Amino acid sequence: MTSLLARLSLAGRDPRAARRRAPVLAAVAAVAVSVLGLLGLCLAVVVVQTLDPAGGLPVAESARVAGALWLLAQGGGLVLGSGPLVLAPLLLTLVVAWGLSSAARGVVRAYDVGDGRTAVAVVAAVTGTHTLLTLLLGLAVDTPGADVDLLRCAVGGAVLALLAAGWCTVRESGLLDAALGRLPEPVRPLLRAVLAGLLAALALGFVMVAIALASDTEGHAALTRALGGAGAGAVGLIALGALLLPNAAVAAIGLAAGPGFVVGTGTLVSVHGVTLGAVPALPLLAALPDTQAVPLLAFASQVVPALAGLVAGGTVGRRLEQGRPVVAGLWGVLAGVLLGAACGLLAWVAGGSLGDGGLAEVGAPPVATGLAVAAQAGIAAAVGAVVSRWRSRG
Repeated sequence: MTSLLARLSLAGRDPRAARRRAPVLAAVAAVAVSVLGLLGLCLAVVVVQTLDPAGGLPVAESARVAGALWLLAQGGGLVLGSGPLVLAPLLLTLVVAWGLSSAARGVVRAYDVGDGRTAVAVVAAVTGTHTLLTLLLGLAVDTPGADVDLLRCAVGGAVLALLAAGWCTVRESGLLDAALGRLPEPVRPLLRAVLAGLLAALALGFVMVAIALASDTEGHAALTRALGGAGAGAVGLIALGALLLPNAAVAAIGLAAGPGFVVGTGTLVSVHGVTLGAVPALPLLAALPDTQAVPLLAFASQVVPALAGLVAGGTVGRRLEQGRPVVAGLWGVLAGVLLGAACGLLAWVAGGSLGDGGLAEVGAPPVATGLAVAAQAGIAAAVGAVVSRWRSRG
């Protein structure tokens, strides 16, 4: 995408030409992201359906399924006969965000955008175009049996495009560095620390999910066999599980922090107890415990918030240019608190609803997860910052 936009650029270094043409090219790039993304997703669904011995869904229905997945990935919602379906497959969300950010990056590089006015125009063009396309897609896939929540789809698409395109635009144009340069010195290390701690927590969450799946391969195989040998169903559910892996990793963070996570009203997994109820026949859910006993992995996972806090605190201590270890410790506490807030926000994004009944709530509780991570990571980050700062000084 970036190299293509660079070849299309005809504006050179003329700032007036950049202000005129950059928004237009940004809108075209946003259209390309949606078109290529939907075509790829539709092709994947069609290929999966061809594995069905009975013929699977027709191409039109496969395209509608792909469009619904695209909307859900952006925070959209569907209203089915069983209730609202609101659960973003975060892996697909990351793909959409990457496409939008790549579009903005290509425009910024092609026109050498460096002023705020042009940067705002680029972000507005990407956001407005993507929001409009999301609304049109919602109207296209809306059916009597699966009504599309157009307002939620529009807001979700706009927020995702604004964050993805805005972040990449201000970073590539140098505006982010200029803004951070005006802030107090510890702000940049603090933001880096929160990001490092969040990535560490997510990585450990993925490890927890992998261990849980590997420890119950028989359950995974049983859920796959329960589909009755339908190749399309098996491949489709495995692919859906892959799209939901980041959601599972966030739920694992909720388990590690203490509050746990739910898969409907009948299934609760936490260090305080396990309640098992009926869940969808999704192979990814084979990672759930088989008995009411709290698994050993749940107890071992209690170190995750502390380890993430140590990573955040160590980053603060190393990157601070001045200050005593005690001061670094205070900044470490703040980094841990912000890390907790980020985990709570992530739990809110990763959770959702699969209907009005027993699956009305899925995921980790955002507020409880954020508070638990903030308390544990804040203490660990303070220790990590003090030790790291003391070592860097001496």
